[in-house]
Amino acid sequence: MASRHFSRMVVLQSLYEWEIWENDKTIEEIIQRNLENYGNDLVDKDYPKSLALNVVNNIEKLDDIIQKSAVERPISQISTVDRNVLRVGLYELLFDQSGDVPPKVAINEAVELAKNFGGEKSSSFINGVLGTVYKTMQEVKPEEDLKKE
Repeated sequence: MASRHFSRMVVLQSLYEWEIWENDKTIEEIIQRNLENYGNDLVDKDYPKSLALNVVNNIEKLDDIIQKSAVERPISQISTVDRNVLRVGLYELLFDQSGDVPPKVAINEAVELAKNFGGEKSSSFINGVLGTVYKTMQEVKPEEDLKKE
């Protein structure tokens, strides 16, 4: 299993736990414990720590994007797993500045997480929401280029 894919699984598990326990422990504590328990083979332990922390630090922005992109489902009605898969996918799609995760990889990885951990229709829901955001990015991008000139 690829290291980044496994890292995303640990991040998803940690975000789920963080949300279920209503932020009783910090995401740093949770991700550290999960990496100690499950991530011994990971070479890059900074990646999942950074991803989890960045998702939590941007959670309001991410949730706002989810709500605007999935108007038929209020965020409170999206399952905890699906909500956190979307948060991870959207963070990598929109906010990751490293350039290490191409948009289609971010979407594909989120869909795979949904297939593995979500419900029967989770993967198509995740794909639809992230696909909509990606299409919007593509439509907006030419206008941003014009503003720079």
